Amino acid sequence: MKVYVNYNDTRWRKCKIDFERIANAAALQCGPDAEVSITLTNDSEIHNLNREYRGIDRPTNVLSFELGDDILLGDIYISFDTVLREADAQNISFDDHVTHMVVHGMLHLQGYDHIKNRDAHRMENMEIKILKNLNVKNPYMDDSAVCSDLSCCPGNKFFTLLQRIKIRPDGFWQYVIMAVLGAVAALGFAPFNIWWATLIAIAGAYKLMVRVPSRNVWRAFLRILPFSAVYAITMFWWVTNSIYVVPELAAQFAIWTVPALIGIGIVGGIIFAIPFVIISRIRTFPACRPFLFAGMWTFVLWLREWLFTGFPWNPIANITMPMPMIANSMSLWGALGLTFVIIGLIATVVEILGARRDKYCWTTLVIFMLLVFLGVAWGHKNIQLSHRVSENSPVMRIVQPARSASQKATHSRADALRNATENVRMLSDLAGAPGNPDVVVFPETSYPFVIVDGDNMPLAKMLGRDTVIGANSYLNGNMYNSMIVASPDGEIETVYSKSHLVPFGEYRPFGDIIPTPGQLSRGAGATVINIGNFSFAPAICYEIIFSDSLIPVGENPNAIINITNDTWFGTTPGTYQHLDMVRRYAIESGLPIVRANYSGISAFVLSDGTITSQIPVGHAGYADGVVFGAHMTLYRKIGRDWWMFVILMFSCICTISLYTIQQKKYL
Repeated sequence: MKVYVNYNDTRWRKCKIDFERIANAAALQCGPDAEVSITLTNDSEIHNLNREYRGIDRPTNVLSFELGDDILLGDIYISFDTVLREADAQNISFDDHVTHMVVHGMLHLQGYDHIKNRDAHRMENMEIKILKNLNVKNPYMDDSAVCSDLSCCPGNKFFTLLQRIKIRPDGFWQYVIMAVLGAVAALGFAPFNIWWATLIAIAGAYKLMVRVPSRNVWRAFLRILPFSAVYAITMFWWVTNSIYVVPELAAQFAIWTVPALIGIGIVGGIIFAIPFVIISRIRTFPACRPFLFAGMWTFVLWLREWLFTGFPWNPIANITMPMPMIANSMSLWGALGLTFVIIGLIATVVEILGARRDKYCWTTLVIFMLLVFLGVAWGHKNIQLSHRVSENSPVMRIVQPARSASQKATHSRADALRNATENVRMLSDLAGAPGNPDVVVFPETSYPFVIVDGDNMPLAKMLGRDTVIGANSYLNGNMYNSMIVASPDGEIETVYSKSHLVPFGEYRPFGDIIPTPGQLSRGAGATVINIGNFSFAPAICYEIIFSDSLIPVGENPNAIINITNDTWFGTTPGTYQHLDMVRRYAIESGLPIVRANYSGISAFVLSDGTITSQIPVGHAGYADGVVFGAHMTLYRKIGRDWWMFVILMFSCICTISLYTIQQKKYL
């Protein structure tokens, strides 16, 4: 048989491959007068051919155009770029993979195809037989097996069964598995803390996405949507618990439960899908993909600070809270940096499992492991700094009323006054328990009366101590969710108002389209408040979850005081995850945090995330403690946005460097 080879890309000329011998070995029933054309090209040309003749808008490894003639068999096109990437990914030689592509193309010209499973099996068996005669190993056999059907291995029946189970791309079982992985991925966060479940789930989703390049963005999005949507719902379903805390609210808002869950699934499904969609569309070497994937995941986390008013809840970094040395690496590069390292390691391990002999994948692993060691060393230093005791620390008392939302709710005017009076009495009893605190801290909205300009704080005067308490305040026709700081004589010295309001709870993002219980105004933002020689940055409720948002530039307070009210979420995971977000902020900022929560968990948190004392959920009580160990972290000094820039630059440099090195192997 005559074989005509056309070199449309000069890189092919450096390859010492006998195309005529290979094509003739795969010519099963062709006479000596038969002719075939093999065009050696690149991704650009084969992409155009694939789009024009097959309607598929992406490059591929090999294309065959059968002419249906016994003499003129047809044309075979092979892309240098795609074959190079695939050979690298599969850890096989470039020449062997090219040989496979020629054999594959020749069989297509002779009527073989792989549309149906039966035909695909027949074609694969023929390829294996031809390649064996050419001294090329079975391309469909995993490197770890010495026999294609595992018949010589212990437990061969089980492994053979597993091998026969094929999850088809875009098939029903892939979507089911993606959804299950999405649910499992949420188990790494509090209160479950099964960190390895999150790692495995993300690794599984990553593997299913990169194993077959997506034809278009829409197809890639649909493929990952079951994972990302279920992941979002599993992590955030607890927000709907707030609808049912007060019977009157439940009667009005219960109808919004299902729409809320659907909304969480849609919005979260889109946001968490972005890194997977991008990585499935980029065609590059396996060693490069982890840097791209981790960079995009981290960038999406950074965007979550602002998207839809912002909700950067549960960064992947939070699954390390049970491992203090690793968690404290956030004092170096924040939740952004630790998330980058974790996601990069997950992707790298997946790539290595698919290409164990790819030295460049191992290089990627070494880079990420060096980052882990650097983070652990820095975390160890942060733990030491966090335990430096200051002799001048004031004694703080946190008060946790733990009254239900129904007990706080107002019905008639008489009931409202009765409830308010009872609440103040309870607060006074708890705060006035034996002990000698310097400052008493009450939770968010614990004072039941509205503070207006010119008011004082009777509760502070009653206690005779500096007091920090949450209350609603009214000024210039606007209502605010505020932290009131009052002196022992009851004079209000500072009113800090919450600037990061909760959408659908404290304000209406879409006007009156979706009803909202409250309509509050925003405060002025970050500040530092002084009580004598003690200074602190105030934070109300979930303001504490927004990295780099509480401390004005150039300020170095002694602590953060966070007042909050998690009554709405009861004992759902949200309550425990909120505390972990507080611990994360303590590590990032290098500041201890005094946290007073209306229903719990109230706690004293050191600047390494250690909880020195706490009051459990649902228990009324108080706790006395001191704060110490405040220090400047590198993360706070550089800032969240500059760290994001550093992470993106590092990701790009590593990707470009590894890609360039691997390309030069074949140039």
